Amino acid sequence: MQFHVAGNWERAEQHYLEVLLDDYRSADVLPLLAGVVAARGQIDRAIYYWDALLSIEPHHLNALAAKGGLLHRTGRLAEALSCFEIATGLAPHNALIRNNLAVALADSGRKDEAIIEFGHVLRLQPDNVNAYHQLRRLSSAIVPFWHIPMMNDTRRNDCFERAIRRALAIRGSSAQILDIGTGSGLLSMMAAREGATSIVTCEAVPAIARVAQEIVAENGYGEQITVIGRSSTGLSVGEDIPRKADILISEILSSDLLAEDVLSTFEDARRRLIAEDAIVIPKAATAMGCLVASETLAAYSNVKMASGFDVSRFNSLAPLRLPIHGTMTEWSRLSNDFEIASLDLTSAGHEPELRAVSIPVIASGTAVGVVQWMHVDLIDDVVFTNHPDDYHDGGWLQVLHVLPSPMPVEPGSVVDFLLGHDRSTLIVLPASFASQPIKNQAYGEREDGAHGT
Repeated sequence: MQFHVAGNWERAEQHYLEVLLDDYRSADVLPLLAGVVAARGQIDRAIYYWDALLSIEPHHLNALAAKGGLLHRTGRLAEALSCFEIATGLAPHNALIRNNLAVALADSGRKDEAIIEFGHVLRLQPDNVNAYHQLRRLSSAIVPFWHIPMMNDTRRNDCFERAIRRALAIRGSSAQILDIGTGSGLLSMMAAREGATSIVTCEAVPAIARVAQEIVAENGYGEQITVIGRSSTGLSVGEDIPRKADILISEILSSDLLAEDVLSTFEDARRRLIAEDAIVIPKAATAMGCLVASETLAAYSNVKMASGFDVSRFNSLAPLRLPIHGTMTEWSRLSNDFEIASLDLTSAGHEPELRAVSIPVIASGTAVGVVQWMHVDLIDDVVFTNHPDDYHDGGWLQVLHVLPSPMPVEPGSVVDFLLGHDRSTLIVLPASFASQPIKNQAYGEREDGAHGT
């Protein structure tokens, strides 16, 4: 032990081994031996000695914790987790062990479980700054930033509330409601405030579902609203929801319309979870756009020269789309509004769509892309739109669909685009990218001869 204290690891190890050979106080010597071996960088040998101690005392807390730490350090996360989980079971009120478990869970990609564990640590040690920071960091990583702007979007909220009120006036307060994408529980609480008595809402992100359940209870609607921490595709009628829903509410549309498996979610709900004549809110959504010029947006979306070097090849890695907010709203219109894609969210199925459209140019400039927004039909005449002329930085942003390279245009000319969707994303590309003939459709004229969108 004198060698150990002096930092002479090699001599300390030699004498500890001699003591072990004499079978003297092995349970006391093995931790010391594991410590000096680890100090010499011999991690596997240190684990061997911790295992030797665990064979004598399987529930030795320090051995489990130390072995787990060494395994974690060498990237053997599954084995480390096993050690920490056993240790946590033996000492559930040990904040250090629970913290180690939380860190290992986070490093293993099991972020939601890590959040729960860091929560336990904070209950044991409310002033643990590291646990608080890690909990917030992980929560931020799995909870999209747009939730709070969406809740603060009064205009959007009012439209949804009018639609919900209209639906309940048609179907009555006893209507079974299914709300897909709980978020904060806001839409479900709107329905409950309007008198709805049977509401089931589901949320795929468990951390969000837990907070939503607390919000619902704090606002006094715990009896009317059931929050389920699963995706709607995992729900069953008769188990999770009493009967097929009379009203489906959802706000899973994204700024670029189709993220979050929107179409698959609505199709699955139509097939399994809602009545044939169910009211669907929103019932339809259309992506609209216009061709734009902007030096600000060009600097965000394209590059040519940097510090005297031609780096334009990097444009092949540039994003297809960018959210527009703040200073990025500085752009000028080069075309009138046109339709990119339109979706009937009450439909049983949706096929991918791609069409060639000629967009007339109304002003001269260098086109950098297409600014896109949404026109959402909620119910009857209740409509929400985030048209850029009068709506900025709300819950749903406008989106720039970036051209592969800036394109000079003049009024009187046309720009040919491929427009549509692949069920998962919108497609906005110059028609020169077509690999096969696509039926051309001049903008403003449909096959039935009608005009407009």
